[in-house]
Amino acid sequence: MKIAITDYSFPSLEIEESILRPLGYSIAAWKERKSTAELSTLVADADAVITQFASVNAEVISSMQRAQVIVRYGIGVDNVDLEAAKSRGIPVCNVPDYCIDEVADQTLAFLLATTRQVVTNCVRNREGSWGLATALEEMRALRDMTIGIVGFGRIGREVVSRLHAFKCRVLVHDPVVASSEIELAGAKPVSLQELLSKSDAISLHCPSLAQTRGMINRDSLAITKRGLILINVARGDLVDSDSLTEALRSGHISAAALDVFAPEPIPTDHAILKMNNVIVASHIASCSVPAVRNLRETAANLAAMALRGESLPNVVNGVR
Repeated sequence: MKIAITDYSFPSLEIEESILRPLGYSIAAWKERKSTAELSTLVADADAVITQFASVNAEVISSMQRAQVIVRYGIGVDNVDLEAAKSRGIPVCNVPDYCIDEVADQTLAFLLATTRQVVTNCVRNREGSWGLATALEEMRALRDMTIGIVGFGRIGREVVSRLHAFKCRVLVHDPVVASSEIELAGAKPVSLQELLSKSDAISLHCPSLAQTRGMINRDSLAITKRGLILINVARGDLVDSDSLTEALRSGHISAAALDVFAPEPIPTDHAILKMNNVIVASHIASCSVPAVRNLRETAANLAAMALRGESLPNVVNGVR
């Protein structure tokens, strides 16, 4: 049986091979993302498909003649056409318990860096200047702030848990989570409009869906407080990049910290990269040695389970 891996960012596939080859499965893999036509050729005779960032669209899925599962290296599955897979009876699995603490930690790192002006003051010192690099009012304490969390899944919950130590007020918007669950976690459940209008900082932790893409745009930003801080460690397309750039230039958003962007990678000439009030990272919030090992082992084991005909956990498109 053949397992196709559409793309991967790891140095090698040693972990996957150590699990799959002893079971008699062959691996056909490309490290870099390829075109739809090339992907279609790769997966045509695959019994299982593992993907990281490649676009597994309807055309690619239609070429799958034998696939018993598509496994995503990660939590989000927005690069896989779930409906196309469902129509073919192919289950799509993710790894939902991957990198929860890492991304929650990155969120707090970003929030503290923007409120305490960590990067800005470091750069000023390296340039040979001493003293505050920004106006005094840009040095803020979380104790005095209202933090809005959009999305109360595994990562959002961990962020809320961490925020309690900083004594800030926490608002949460998640239309699919019961208000009682949010209240039990010590946060206040609110509508998106209330969160936008009352938060001093907003952190995004929701998936990329039709109803969430572009949710941070000119209209939604018009509701927010001037001086807002925006944190995005979820998906780049949740934020309209032109609207964000305009709001940063005008000062309506005082700072942003972004681990994700649309498009990725950020174009080297993009204005965002030249702004002193923006911290950018290259989609690395999920990274740690234990997290990446867990991700890769889980993905390989899910593929093996499917080929053995076992019941699959973590199916996200309703195919059993």
